[in-house]
Amino acid sequence: MDSVVERSINTIRMLSLDAVQKANSGHPGTPMGFAAPAYVLWSEFLRFNPKDPHWVDRDRFVLSAGHASMLQYSLLHLFGFDLGIEDLRQFRQWGSRTPGHPEHGHTPGIETTTGPLGQGISNAVGMALAFRHVGGIFNKPDLVLLDPRVFVVAGDGDMMEGVSNEASSFAGHQGLSNLIVLYDNNHITIDGSTSLAFTEQAPDRYRALGWAVRILPDGNDLDAVREALRWATRPELQMETERDCPKFISIRTHIGYGSPKYQDSAHAHGSAFGVEEVLNTKKNLGWPIEPSFLVPDDVREHFGKLADLKARDQDEWRNRVSSYETLYPDLGELFQKWTAGKTLGGPVLKGFPAFPPDPKGMATRKAFGEVLQEASKELPGLWGGSADLAPSNNTLIKGETDSQESSPTGRNLHFGVREHAMASMMNGMALTGLVRPYGGTFLVFTDYMRGAMRLSALMGLPVIYILTHDSIGLGEDGPTHQPVEHLPALRVIPGMTVYRPGDANETLAAMAIILEDCSGPACLVLTRQNVPTLNVPPETVREGVKKGAYVVRDTGKGPRLVLIASGSELGLLWEVQGRLDAAGIGSRLVSMPSTNRLDRQDRSYREQILPPGLPKVFVEAAIPLSWYPYASPGDLVIGMSTFGASAPYERLMEAFGFTPAAILKKIGERWPDWAL
Repeated sequence: MDSVVERSINTIRMLSLDAVQKANSGHPGTPMGFAAPAYVLWSEFLRFNPKDPHWVDRDRFVLSAGHASMLQYSLLHLFGFDLGIEDLRQFRQWGSRTPGHPEHGHTPGIETTTGPLGQGISNAVGMALAFRHVGGIFNKPDLVLLDPRVFVVAGDGDMMEGVSNEASSFAGHQGLSNLIVLYDNNHITIDGSTSLAFTEQAPDRYRALGWAVRILPDGNDLDAVREALRWATRPELQMETERDCPKFISIRTHIGYGSPKYQDSAHAHGSAFGVEEVLNTKKNLGWPIEPSFLVPDDVREHFGKLADLKARDQDEWRNRVSSYETLYPDLGELFQKWTAGKTLGGPVLKGFPAFPPDPKGMATRKAFGEVLQEASKELPGLWGGSADLAPSNNTLIKGETDSQESSPTGRNLHFGVREHAMASMMNGMALTGLVRPYGGTFLVFTDYMRGAMRLSALMGLPVIYILTHDSIGLGEDGPTHQPVEHLPALRVIPGMTVYRPGDANETLAAMAIILEDCSGPACLVLTRQNVPTLNVPPETVREGVKKGAYVVRDTGKGPRLVLIASGSELGLLWEVQGRLDAAGIGSRLVSMPSTNRLDRQDRSYREQILPPGLPKVFVEAAIPLSWYPYASPGDLVIGMSTFGASAPYERLMEAFGFTPAAILKKIGERWPDWAL
């Protein structure tokens, strides 16, 4: 091995070892064991420019084994990203740019937030899918404009998590040849040997999933790693049956490599070695004892030269863009708009007509389907589908083809029955900055998706979740499919904006707001059953939904009572209000489609909508936790306290007390002086 190469690899190991030891916290084992394959990948194959981490055609590196974050931080520092040696010294400390797990948007060069195992590899599938989709729109046989590869380092834990199998199955079906997974097969987890719980042959599983596979017995054999990466990135070196497949390279490594005491042990996975073993490890690898965080001069110079070479890739790409714009001026102009994010959102749907008032109305899922058709025409970057529920979620774009291996530019995605992977892949799609992903399923199945949805919010990704069949109102499928606790659970995720529109026009308004606001994820929660389209001015609806809550109607000479609902219960309270008015009791009807948006308004607006001192009735066919922050002692909060049941939805609403008569009865019991 070339001495400077050997010292470069050991520099990665020792920076990681020193940082974990200084923090007395972290995971030194994988950075030490995987340093050699990572060095070969970053120095010889990965395309990037440290001076422009956002270059759109760069390859993406995803550390799915996010606990090994010091491996990535060491590489980012050595290759000249804006991450200094002092940042490494502050590993895992308050306010540092080197947190315990990689965080997108926090540290330069980090492509996605990883840590929850299985998420990174699933994000990577979404990235690869998006690059192929957009590349298919712009690339020409004589001039390839957009062709990033996605490289993943995944560990044993990633292999065990079910979401990785969902996503990998989808990747194999789609033939994502731009996706390359390097499996760090080190045989160790926190509990000890992987044999305690994991004895499958992951390479065989990936072959069955439609991936092309290579197995390397020694991760420190640089020539073997280099040859495997050449195979994975050069179609001419692949058999015909391997070319249109994602690539899986299983690499046998030794966790904590170089440690006389802890190599190949569970201790190396997630604990600092201690001063004495750090000393012994450095001696064993021929590394100077002092100073800590050492980067030898020749190593620093070596990485500097590599970084300069990396920048040339972007220079060559700029020349291609210039030639492309000359040869294909219209597409070139569209490409500039696309890469600037101008196809992903904006003030669209302004010309979409309001739905006419209709007592029979329509399901809000149907209203969404109609709005989607118009939005898709205005935003070519809007792209998505459903987890095998497209006819129920109304997520299909009419007239568009399916997005498959043979038709990658199609705009209708079929994620299959893979809700968790769908959400994780949508995060990866959004992270490319090239598409605005949406994905549909039933609200109840957000139980399967929550880990990925939480990361959408943590990263501030503009992912759109279409969640239909939003209450016991879905009817006969019964309590397994009827969400009762899901609305409050989603509303409390920091950074998530949940909309539960009350009718077709609120659905239109919510979708318009979502498309214009690309600052974070949104849930659009929709009914299966028809709800009346209320006679409210469209301008009032749009402005009201934007603020999260608004006055739908005041009756009588002055309201004595405020009625508040979201979703399908808005139409219910419209009818309740009419009966109160007939009884001589004036009331205010307030729609609250988004508690999250209302909470962002100032106090004066909230008190204007919900006047202090007036009694209030809150109604939602869900666990009522969302409403108590707005309620005062003595107010009436009506919701679900049990699971639902299987029956036609009209019977369920009657049985669980969501009828005008039942609501009026409860109001009369709470305020008996009103003589209802």
